[in-house]
Amino acid sequence: MSRHRLTLIGLLGAGLLAAGALTGCASGAASSSPTSSSSSDAVSPEPAGGVEAAWVDAGRAIAVVTSGSSSCVPSVNGEPQVVDGALVVDLVEPAQEPCTRDMAPRATLVTLPAGTGATADLAVRVSGAVEGETTLAALGDVSSASEDLAPSAGWVTSSLVAIVTYGSSSCVPVVESVTADGDRVAVQFAAPPADQVCTMDYAPRVTLADVGAEAGQGEVSLVLSGGNVQAPDPIPVLGTR
Repeated sequence: MSRHRLTLIGLLGAGLLAAGALTGCASGAASSSPTSSSSSDAVSPEPAGGVEAAWVDAGRAIAVVTSGSSSCVPSVNGEPQVVDGALVVDLVEPAQEPCTRDMAPRATLVTLPAGTGATADLAVRVSGAVEGETTLAALGDVSSASEDLAPSAGWVTSSLVAIVTYGSSSCVPVVESVTADGDRVAVQFAAPPADQVCTMDYAPRVTLADVGAEAGQGEVSLVLSGGNVQAPDPIPVLGTR
């Protein structure tokens, strides 16, 4: 999928999400924070403060992870720019109903500008609603690009991964459990509530999951299931821990 197409999908999802918030979505605001409905070991909170990032979508995009209210995930303001060798991303808080008063990691998907790739280290400078800097190490192999609208995943920290799936932007999948599955890690998403109302768009969503206890050493692939997520094949986790 072209970079222009992915950007249009993200903008469409953001607009419809705002419309859903104004009409009172029964499920509340979408959140990319790692939560678990039945397993306390599935995810765990990261320290508050700071900025982290992960390669996703075969290095064509990154997930910027910040800390704050899990119900109010920042969005990208304008187009990210490369300034003095660093990717500059301006984040804004969503204009919606009051946010929950928790402190959790949230992930914002950022499409890279044309000419920016994953074959070199990428400095990321975040400003606006959250401020901070981080650097992503270059990917060792980006020769096999992911298919259009295919799920992807990348390392945020040594245990936390960002998982990109596609569907309604107002109904982000929630991690229910994380278990070892041979040389892979199985991530089970919770079944959505029967009365959950979702916007009728089709956009990328980012879910965070702590897989450190199950990942072992070396390269890791995720097996995704549940939560209306369509992922028939294992998903390699990009980047380094």
